[in-house]
Amino acid sequence: MLSQPFFVPATLFLVLSLPLILRLIPPNRLYGIRTIKTLADKQLWYQVNRFGGWALFVSSLFYLCVAAFLPSVSTGEMIFARWVVHLGAFVGPLLLSLVLLRGYLKRQE
Repeated sequence: MLSQPFFVPATLFLVLSLPLILRLIPPNRLYGIRTIKTLADKQLWYQVNRFGGWALFVSSLFYLCVAAFLPSVSTGEMIFARWVVHLGAFVGPLLLSLVLLRGYLKRQE
């Protein structure tokens, strides 16, 4: 599994999403969904970061499932088509998460 092209960042994102989901991270300028509105409103900070944490968690889990069921070639030569599938499975859900997060932020206004 470690040989999958995006295993390490997906696992890192999954682990980093957990404190956001559990509301363990107070408003700060380094870690979390940082906007002018979330930094100004503590309740909004926790709501938005919980939503963002879940989106990041699901995105990472999706990629890890794809990597488990469609592993890259282990002979050292990466087949380009499989690499593109892995890239899409990693980046696609992250972009969808950003779109969903933006919509969630607008609904909170």
